[in-house]
Amino acid sequence: MGQLIKKELSLSTQQAQEKATLFISTLTSFMGPFIISSVNVALPSIQKEFNADAVQLSWIATSLLLATAMMLLPAGRIGDIHGRKRVFKWGLALFTIASVLAGLSTSVGMLIFFRVLQGAASAMFTATGIAILTSVFPPQKRGRVMGIYVSAVYIGLSAGPFVGGILTQHIGWRSLFFLVAPFGLLSLYIASKYLKGEWADAKGETFDVAGSILYSIAILSLIYGASVLPDINAVYLIIFGLLCLGFFIWFELRVKLPVVNIRLFRENKLFAFSSIAALINYSATFAVAFLLSLYLQYIKGMTPQTAGIVLIAQPVMMAVFSPLAGQLSDRIEPRKIATSGMAITAIGLFLFQFINRTTSIPYIIGTLIILGFGFAMFSSPNMSAIMGSVEKRFLGIASGTVGTMRLLGQMTSMAVAMVIFSIFIGREEITPANYDLFLHSLRICFTISSILCVLGIFFSFFRGKN
Repeated sequence: MGQLIKKELSLSTQQAQEKATLFISTLTSFMGPFIISSVNVALPSIQKEFNADAVQLSWIATSLLLATAMMLLPAGRIGDIHGRKRVFKWGLALFTIASVLAGLSTSVGMLIFFRVLQGAASAMFTATGIAILTSVFPPQKRGRVMGIYVSAVYIGLSAGPFVGGILTQHIGWRSLFFLVAPFGLLSLYIASKYLKGEWADAKGETFDVAGSILYSIAILSLIYGASVLPDINAVYLIIFGLLCLGFFIWFELRVKLPVVNIRLFRENKLFAFSSIAALINYSATFAVAFLLSLYLQYIKGMTPQTAGIVLIAQPVMMAVFSPLAGQLSDRIEPRKIATSGMAITAIGLFLFQFINRTTSIPYIIGTLIILGFGFAMFSSPNMSAIMGSVEKRFLGIASGTVGTMRLLGQMTSMAVAMVIFSIFIGREEITPANYDLFLHSLRICFTISSILCVLGIFFSFFRGKN
């Protein structure tokens, strides 16, 4: 009888741990995308208050992404060594403080500084959050929880512009930063009270400081270079970034305990191909909303609000079907689910190649639904495959890799769009006089994206079995 009671208590404790982990991981996966997408809507109001120029505004948007990308892999590795819960909690605390101080900013420089802190903090709880989920939940439940996690990301991305627009218009842009602070405090409280354990599977190993600095310089050069394309300086930055990345790989292969185990990519085909598939998928799809937003407002004459209502079809499909896709991947091999999602995404992008002045709105919405469904079917099974392909001591690195692939893919997608626009339209405003060139640019972007997805099908299918 005593043994039975002890077993029941153990099961109850495990269930409470699982629920708490899923709740705070989901909440934090919502916070990052929400603050990114909501602040983008508030940029005109920030410009008006601070008399900021275009470069300063771009830094407000870009600084958080840069800081996140630079810190993801180092933060994951620190979590593996010193404890994922510890890094997770410090990240939440720093994010909450930085959010409040960003809302109290009295200058553009001050705001950008606290956006950098927000980005670094976001990397800390993002890199460790997925790793903690993987540590707490057994493999047979992993796909379902990854689906819920991914769904929260999409809800944050889609809710950001809508909620951000309302709050900015009626309360002011500072309210966006104050809004996420209570979420951070709530997550910190639950993590402290209910998360039992530290999950430091690489405890005692040393942290590779030199490798982390090299990695950060490479990522900074590549992402910032991509963000300022097609400026000639962007080319120099990207070349420098690629050289740094090459030197970083060479260096990491010779370090006993590297910040990124490059051998994972060389020796673990499942991990390498799944990561490349994620990079390709984000590179092919992230700019879709940007391109269609311009199309709907310039060619179809819609207001920003109406265009936003049309575009929300894609993230809604992602949010609804990601948990289902994750659950399916617990029963069916993730490779098959993810590959079918990549193929559906390729079909959606291919359909957008036929866009013109007379394309109907139902056609646009229907194609966005196809895209959203395809991305949902790909993303959570692919993430589950990545996290399930490595030893426990590398979970932080795997988690950081997921986030890094996402950010690099997003920046690559936007860079491709900017280069195509630069070639065919130049530095001119989009006006009725160049609408045909704009539409031609759009079709080329979607052609490149669909070709990328076809390439992604190869990496997704031939990754090997979990």
